[in-house]
Amino acid sequence: MGKSPNHLTLIVLGQITLLAVPVWADTTLVGVDVNPTSVSLRGPVARYSLLVTGKSESGNLLDLGGEAVFRSDSPEIVSIDEQGVVRPVADGDGMVVVEVAGRSLSVPVSVENSHSPREFSFVNDIMPLLDKKGCNGAGCHGKAEGQAGFKLSVFNSDPEADYEAIVMQGRGRRVFPGAVERSLLLLKVSGQRPHGGGRRMELSSPEYNTLRDWIAAGVPYGSDADSRVERITVTPGTRILSGNARQQLRVVAYYSDGRMRDVTHLAQYESNNPGLASVSATGLVTTKDRPGQVALRAGFMNQFDMFQALIPRSDRISIWPELAEHNFIDRHVYNKLRALNIVPSGVADDAEYLRRVYLDVIGTLPSAEEIRRFLSDSGQDRRSRIVDELLKRPEYADYWALKWSDVLRVEREALGHQRAYAYYKWVRDSFADNKPYDQLVRELITVEGALIDVPQAHFYGVEGEPGKIASRVSQTFLGLRIACAQCHHHPADIWSQTDYWGMQSFFTQVQTRDTPRGTVIFADGNPETKHPRTGEVVHPYPLGTDMPATAPVTDRRKVLADWMTSPDNAWFARNIANRMWAHFMGRGLIEPVDDLRATNPASNPELLDALSEHVVTNNYDLRELIRTITRSRVYQLTAQPNETNRLDEQNYSHANLRPLEAEVLLDAVCQVTGVAERFQGAPPGARAIQLWDSGVSHYFLKLFGRPVRKSACVCERVSEPNVAQALHVMNSPAIHQKLKHEGGTVARLHAMFPADSQLVEELYLAFFSRNPFDQERENGVAYLRSKPDRRRAAEDLAWSMMCSIEFIFRH
Repeated sequence: MGKSPNHLTLIVLGQITLLAVPVWADTTLVGVDVNPTSVSLRGPVARYSLLVTGKSESGNLLDLGGEAVFRSDSPEIVSIDEQGVVRPVADGDGMVVVEVAGRSLSVPVSVENSHSPREFSFVNDIMPLLDKKGCNGAGCHGKAEGQAGFKLSVFNSDPEADYEAIVMQGRGRRVFPGAVERSLLLLKVSGQRPHGGGRRMELSSPEYNTLRDWIAAGVPYGSDADSRVERITVTPGTRILSGNARQQLRVVAYYSDGRMRDVTHLAQYESNNPGLASVSATGLVTTKDRPGQVALRAGFMNQFDMFQALIPRSDRISIWPELAEHNFIDRHVYNKLRALNIVPSGVADDAEYLRRVYLDVIGTLPSAEEIRRFLSDSGQDRRSRIVDELLKRPEYADYWALKWSDVLRVEREALGHQRAYAYYKWVRDSFADNKPYDQLVRELITVEGALIDVPQAHFYGVEGEPGKIASRVSQTFLGLRIACAQCHHHPADIWSQTDYWGMQSFFTQVQTRDTPRGTVIFADGNPETKHPRTGEVVHPYPLGTDMPATAPVTDRRKVLADWMTSPDNAWFARNIANRMWAHFMGRGLIEPVDDLRATNPASNPELLDALSEHVVTNNYDLRELIRTITRSRVYQLTAQPNETNRLDEQNYSHANLRPLEAEVLLDAVCQVTGVAERFQGAPPGARAIQLWDSGVSHYFLKLFGRPVRKSACVCERVSEPNVAQALHVMNSPAIHQKLKHEGGTVARLHAMFPADSQLVEELYLAFFSRNPFDQERENGVAYLRSKPDRRRAAEDLAWSMMCSIEFIFRH
């Protein structure tokens, strides 16, 4: 069915009649533009995509390409399809016309060399096709062993090997210039012969024609002097879009010989938040009915660019409420919320705040006495004072040592019991002493001496291979994932193989030696690192910098540490600021928190910049960063959403519900029941957050997602709740035994408080860290009085509270 520029399209589906409403139906357009205003096509397969944009009275820009009608007024010179893609027919000057929203716009087109013989380049013409169709993906012919006897290098990492595999291997059957249509490559990709990957190209498609013509031309590889892609651009770069809107992207590649090429159909796309917007294989972005900011990455031949969209609520806020700003955090969050037409929730009451800050700072529930004392405190600064108190408690060091032992891989299986404990104790002591974060990292990376004196050296003992150390350092302290670049150019970032081996070179000097004082670690020598493909020497150099002419003559790790901890480093302070923000707010400004690539931007870049600057200004004092975050009004918002922010999960307009970590939840169970857990190899009374050994066998901890510390990725800790967890809390005999224990909390409270109302209040304080609401008190009292066994009824009430979201989640 054709498109009509001036009328609604009528679609009949059975007995249902739908009207396809134009995107401008609810607004008045004050202008319509076509980009570009003129087109120049050079060569027989040139193409260029037209983008049609309308401007509303409010200044918003709308993609009108889906409603536009495209036609060529010079069909003998130029053609244009329904998507607005212009192609050459013959040399000369022509015109295409765009009709939309009652307007008609003309775009002049010049065509040259439309019938010139095509000069093929395997790298520039064939490899992009294989990449787009997924042929060289890790799940297809790019995996280590290949597929069905045919192996390609993953993500175009070795063009010469790929050319040989296609042209020379397989007894020459894959390409057959003498009978082009019988080439196995064409038969497979077009589905004419059985193919595990299914049909990848239609017989009449431009991609199929390119492959066929390349084979017919004698499968040329091309010259080493052929131009290479230097960069790509995505148009538009940014846009404000409404919910359920669309935006077509155009991707243009720029080559080293000055050529430019529309590669929209060959680029690969990815959304950093599919819950906000998705993107099709042809670059069509579709937003969801949810406010936020999203980035869509486009990639072509290891070059990347992105499109960012802000998706505000459709209902504008007529009067923005007067909101207090406790510090710079509030200002930056409010600015983003205003742009999204979202009003933040109100501030949490003292009980909600107290429970939250206890769990966030020390991983521990407040006791009933602590709750009463805080609720009776009338001081205006009581919330900031309680944070200062918590930062001085031993549980602070316990809890943060647990979190960083996961990231730094305090792993008994790899290190042994004694060494792993010494490593853990160094981590815990560092947090107990409030060691500046940059100093902590420097001591880890540049460590030397006897292991008995410098237990942080066990950071190198978990995995001693230089390349794996470089990957861990990059991911943990910079938020950069470079492991993929070991074998090929990173498929989603700018890092090349040379970048990976440049980082690896920093750690090739590291050696250990046994001495009378035990094992010592040191850096020595001037070992060479050679590029695995080219054989060229790769000197150590930090990511994002140029390789020096020679290697450093001193301990290379000190050069790396100087660069990493410099205030000018683009990633170091941002990484720790983002990690800490994610812990306290339930979501990082960049997600995942250890993926700070350029094509995965922050949801609030101004706030991340401000937090990073705060970290540097305060000399990497993590306690000061905690104080700043917890003092902000944004941190203190209630978890109760309002009508404007109920769909917001990204912009900190209300507190996010988050499951408690396995260790914190188990400690909470033990605390509210009054019965400690016994852990193998740990002293009596030890809490789960004090367990330095993640290998301690414990079903509850395993079920609720405790990591095994086999990688530096935060994804090892499973945070998503599941049915097995819910069933365990509801049915576990071990938890039941704690609840009914003669020396436990329920038995003690039952004996201490004969008044049912007071017993209910004490249970709520213990389990929910708050007093019961009137209706909750009435319901609790009624339940206690309805049962013949009052203590058993109290146990049932306590168990039901333990199974609730309010107990199991942060809020």
